[in-house]
Amino acid sequence: MKDNLILAVESSCDETAAAVVKNGRQVLSNVISTQIALHAQFGGVVPEIASRKHIEKINQVIRQALAEAEITLDDLDGIAVTYGPGLVGPLLVGLSAAKAIAFAKDIPLIGVHHIEGHISANYIEHEDLKPPFMSLVVSGGHTHLVYVKDYGVYEIIGFTRDDAAGEAFDKVARAIGLGYPGGPKIDKLSKEGNPEAIHFPRAKVADSKYDFSFSGLKSAVLNYINSCEMKQQPYHQADVAASFQKAVTDVLVDNTMEALKDLGLKEIVLAGGVASNSSLREAFVKRCDAEQVRLYYPSPVFCTDNAAMIGVAGYYEFQKGITHGLDLNAVPNLKLGQKVI
Repeated sequence: MKDNLILAVESSCDETAAAVVKNGRQVLSNVISTQIALHAQFGGVVPEIASRKHIEKINQVIRQALAEAEITLDDLDGIAVTYGPGLVGPLLVGLSAAKAIAFAKDIPLIGVHHIEGHISANYIEHEDLKPPFMSLVVSGGHTHLVYVKDYGVYEIIGFTRDDAAGEAFDKVARAIGLGYPGGPKIDKLSKEGNPEAIHFPRAKVADSKYDFSFSGLKSAVLNYINSCEMKQQPYHQADVAASFQKAVTDVLVDNTMEALKDLGLKEIVLAGGVASNSSLREAFVKRCDAEQVRLYYPSPVFCTDNAAMIGVAGYYEFQKGITHGLDLNAVPNLKLGQKVI
């Protein structure tokens, strides 16, 4: 059987990335140019600056990915690219580059949903992983509980009603003076704090037991900090970070385990940037061991935005005959399960 080589491009936010994936599971190269340091001074991603930096870097990362994989454009069977969701300017940069290659080399263009990519990242290091399974997707922009019925077939059974988990991490980190990006900084600081020091609320959504809400938790943390400052009482940053992180983790684990039990599944997959959080992983390991559930999660490099995950998702779309025309456009608010054919 002939090997299938997919070049993948990811540019949905502040990472410019390219990768070459062989037969859907083997990563031959995975090049990432991050803009974190550039945006840190603004406290978050500035879309116009991100777009300009993508334009500067896109050709470089593609050339490097091909070189590291020791192939040329002539060896490719297709090119996969993120077309949503994400920031429209950055998405268009990646799409334009992918379309140009698809047109010049007369190879299929495969548009990939960014969240589908995050879920598919788990296939890279876990050869035994196959649908169906439950996936918890936690990132700066998304918090979803997804029933993965088959490759490319998803049912969202729970989602955040307000802030995404990663968004709450960023806002709390800013409030206690840690800066951007908040997730890794809170995770690090929490190791010095007591997660039981302050009781912050764990929200339950009345009309949907699988949905999440982190806005109230975020407000509770901000109110606690403001109250201490108004009373001129010192507070321990690490205790606040650890207590906040535990509140988020408790809700994520409880909702996921309840959904898993109700659907009769025995496998959980973590995905997205927050899936690299050490407290979240430890909590899931403990619960899954106790309840004899198999747990999968990617290495940190495959949790954050990268092109390898897009290549994997693109491969399974390609195998199902799903390709796109050169009129494929960016869809910033693309919903999981929504397809543009």
